[in-house]
Amino acid sequence: MFSRLKKLLHIVKRSLGSSLGLGALCMVLLFQPACQEKDLTCDIKQDQCADALVCQLNEEGQPVCQAQCDPKAEKPCLEGLTCSIRTDGKRACYPPIVIKGMVTHALDGTPIEGARIHAADETGISVTDVVESDKDGFYTLELPVKRNTDGSLTEGFFTLRVSADGFVRFPQGLRPALPLDIRQAQETKEAYVLENTATSVALIPLPKDQQFKGMIIGKVQVTDENQAPSGVLVVAEGPNGAGGSYNFSDLSGNFVLFNVDDGDWKLVGYKGGIQFKTVTVTIKDGAIVKDVLLTQDSRALSSVSGSINIVNAPGGSMSSVVLVPRSVYNAVFEQGEVPPGLRAPKPPAKPSVTSSFTIDGVPDGRYVVLAAFENDNLVRDPDPNIAGTQIVEIDVPQGGSNQVQLPNSFKITEALAVVSPGADGPEATSATPTLIWKDDSSEDAYQLVVYNALGEEVWRKDDVPRVTGKTTVEVVYAGKPLEPGMYYQFRVASIKRGAPISRTEGLRGVFFLPRK
Repeated sequence: MFSRLKKLLHIVKRSLGSSLGLGALCMVLLFQPACQEKDLTCDIKQDQCADALVCQLNEEGQPVCQAQCDPKAEKPCLEGLTCSIRTDGKRACYPPIVIKGMVTHALDGTPIEGARIHAADETGISVTDVVESDKDGFYTLELPVKRNTDGSLTEGFFTLRVSADGFVRFPQGLRPALPLDIRQAQETKEAYVLENTATSVALIPLPKDQQFKGMIIGKVQVTDENQAPSGVLVVAEGPNGAGGSYNFSDLSGNFVLFNVDDGDWKLVGYKGGIQFKTVTVTIKDGAIVKDVLLTQDSRALSSVSGSINIVNAPGGSMSSVVLVPRSVYNAVFEQGEVPPGLRAPKPPAKPSVTSSFTIDGVPDGRYVVLAAFENDNLVRDPDPNIAGTQIVEIDVPQGGSNQVQLPNSFKITEALAVVSPGADGPEATSATPTLIWKDDSSEDAYQLVVYNALGEEVWRKDDVPRVTGKTTVEVVYAGKPLEPGMYYQFRVASIKRGAPISRTEGLRGVFFLPRK
């Protein structure tokens, strides 16, 4: 682990004499704050070094007390090591932890150069700056992972965010970002490396008439020392709040919006606990607009309160509620990007809402309120004939009040369970997959619809008959040929007396036909 350090120490000893004492040697190497002739040794597993010292290996591979590294220093560690925070709050130098992968064109497999990749933690906050893929589509991204006091990796889950000119950003719509467990990283001589199928991303191209348009390049700037510029959902909004391009800011606050249509756009920032001033940006003839600055505003934040009513579901069922800016809401999939912090309960907590909820720190904007948005075996009751089942939109603040109360309770019911494909995540299938879901005991029939990742309907069957004597319903896909590399989702609603009474969850039932 410390081969470079050992080599340097050996060179210094050989140059100055083998009789050089450890204290003098440490002084030569500028480690004098950590080097004491007395009580120098320590136990890495317990790290009982005095004051601000940390226990690390010396040139002989023995644990000794050394000074903490300073992440703000020009060279906080020897080459090849990185200054990491530990579970005890101290900092020490360890081999870096990196994600390696490749970004490719989903439909033809060619590498994508210049794709922008960064990582977010479980709360949705960006924790790295952006790196770009090279001409072969490869990238390497270092992660800021906490270490145990012995240098081993702590538990940590991250998700990738990837965008490129001319492509649908990832994750979006049908394609969730799979959590990457950093404990699966493999130790090498230079670093801990996480590289698997989930670290490589295939981007789906936009329709040709939406590709390679304007671009907005900018930075988020905050003045409150308790806030950070990372993880801000930056949206180019058109007239009446219509949605345009959007993306998230990275650790340093940098952002790039690709594929922006010509016209006047209002740039808006969304993140729980902070307000931003809006900026007007004009795109003409597909131009690139640079150096746009999105700054913090002092307007008061709001809170949104309401309740859900869970019916016809197993006892103990719990859900969550999120706020999605209207400008990034997809009416086909009934979902959209959730700004960090605008969720009850606060992320990354598991769904726990059973009745009333409150979301604090909500910045100004128009939002769609979604309950049972996640995979919690529950869905918003789809029956349009009863109260509490409609999509709710709110303005924040509301009539000048920063206390926004939803007028009606959301009615939530048990979801139709997806069996295959895509019960737990996107699943590879044949060209004619069999779509399977669990039977709803009180239905008259089913309605089945298949969409592609662009939100286009590719097949539907409105008269799937009810089944008897079986626990599942099976329908063989019979729509137009599936496109290799494209992602699809099947959605099912159970129908009774002409109205839907339940449906499959919005994040399940996703599948794709692999490229040969």
